Amino acid sequence: MKFALPTFLTNAGVQPVPGLAQRSRMAEYDQPLVWVTLLLMLFGMVMVYSASIALPDSPKYSSYRNAHFLVRQAIFILVSLAAGLVVFRIRIEAWQRAAPWLFVITLVLLACVLVPGLGKGVNGAKRWLSFKVFNLQPSELMKLVVVLYAANYTVRKQQHMHQFRKGFLPMAIAVAAVGGLLLLEPDLGAFGVIVCIAMGILFLGGINGVWFGGIGATLVVVFSTIIILSPWRRERIFAYLNPWVEENALGKAYQLSHSLIAFGRGELFGVGLGGSVEKLHYLPEAHTDFLLAVIGEELGFVGVLAVVLMFYWLVKRAFDIGRQAIAIDLVFAGLTAKGIGIWIGVQAFINMGVNLGLLPTKGLTLPLMSYGGSGVLLNCVGLAILLRVDYENRVRMRGGRL
Repeated sequence: MKFALPTFLTNAGVQPVPGLAQRSRMAEYDQPLVWVTLLLMLFGMVMVYSASIALPDSPKYSSYRNAHFLVRQAIFILVSLAAGLVVFRIRIEAWQRAAPWLFVITLVLLACVLVPGLGKGVNGAKRWLSFKVFNLQPSELMKLVVVLYAANYTVRKQQHMHQFRKGFLPMAIAVAAVGGLLLLEPDLGAFGVIVCIAMGILFLGGINGVWFGGIGATLVVVFSTIIILSPWRRERIFAYLNPWVEENALGKAYQLSHSLIAFGRGELFGVGLGGSVEKLHYLPEAHTDFLLAVIGEELGFVGVLAVVLMFYWLVKRAFDIGRQAIAIDLVFAGLTAKGIGIWIGVQAFINMGVNLGLLPTKGLTLPLMSYGGSGVLLNCVGLAILLRVDYENRVRMRGGRL
C-alpha cells in the first residue's frame, strides 16, 4: 500500500520522491486480540485436561481414556479456529442483512430442542440437538444471534428508540419468545445472558432512559417470580446463602462448598499444575462449569488474576473497537462489537461469580476455556466477527475499499 501525501502538500507543489513509497504502519488486523484469544483457548485446554484426567476412575466415565476430554477439546479448538477464519472473510454488512433471518432460524432450533426425539437431555435439562457426530446447543447460538439481531434492530428503529410501542415493545416480544423457550429447557442462565446482551445494546443504541429503568425493574420482578415459583431454584438460592450448613453442603450447595475449598487450598500461588485434590471426584463437572475453581487450586490467586485480566482486556478491546466503528459512522458494526463484549463479559462474570460464591450456582461455562464444542465454537465465531469489525475500521481509516 502506498503512502499518499496530504492534499495541502501536493497543492503546494510538493511531489513524492520516486522509489520512496512508504507503507502504512497500521497492522492489517488486531494481532493482540488474536493472541489473547488463542492464549485463553490453549490455557483452557491445558486446564480441561488437568481437571478431567481422573474422571475415568469413576463408573460414569470408566469407558473413557484419560486424555478423552483433552483430545475432544483440541478438536473443538481446531474446528473453531477454522470456522473463525471463514467467518472473518464475511463482510459485516452481510451479517446485518442476515440478522433477522438468523434470529428466526435459531428460534426454530430452540423450539426443536423441546420436541421428543430431537432434543437431547443431560441431568434433567434438554438443551442440545444431536447430530450424531456432534451436539449443538441452540442457546449458545442464540447468544451470538441476539447480538446481531439487537444491533440490526437498533439501527433500523433508531428514530423510534424513545417510543414504547415502536421502539421497545417489538424487541421485548422477541426476547420474551426466546426466554419462554429457554425456561422450558430449562436454562435460566442463558436467558439471563441474552437479556443482558439485548438490554445493553438497546441502552447503547439510545433507548429512553425512563423506559430502560422500568425495564430493568420489571426484569428483576420477573426473575424473582421465576425463582419463587420454582421450588428447586428456591432451594438453590437458600443453599447459596448458607453453603456450610451440613444439609446444604451435602446437597444443593455441594459444588459451591467444594469450589470454595479449592480456592482456599490454592492460596496465593496454588498447589501446582495437576496437583488439585478437588478434581478427584469431589467437585462434579470441574472441566465445564467449575474450571476456574481448579485454576484457583492449582495456580492460586495469581492464576485466577491472570484469567480475569485477560477477559477484562478482551471486553475493553471489544468496546474500543465498537466506539471506533461508531465514530466513522459504522453504527451496526459498532453495536455488534460492543454486544460481543457484553456477551463475553457478562458470561465470564457470572461463571466467575458462581465459582467464587458471589452468585447462585448456574450452568454457565467460562467462555473460550471450559470444555464444550458449541460454546468454544460460537465464542470463536463471535470474536472473528469482532476482528472483522476492527479490520473494516482499519481499511476505512486508510481510505481503502472493502
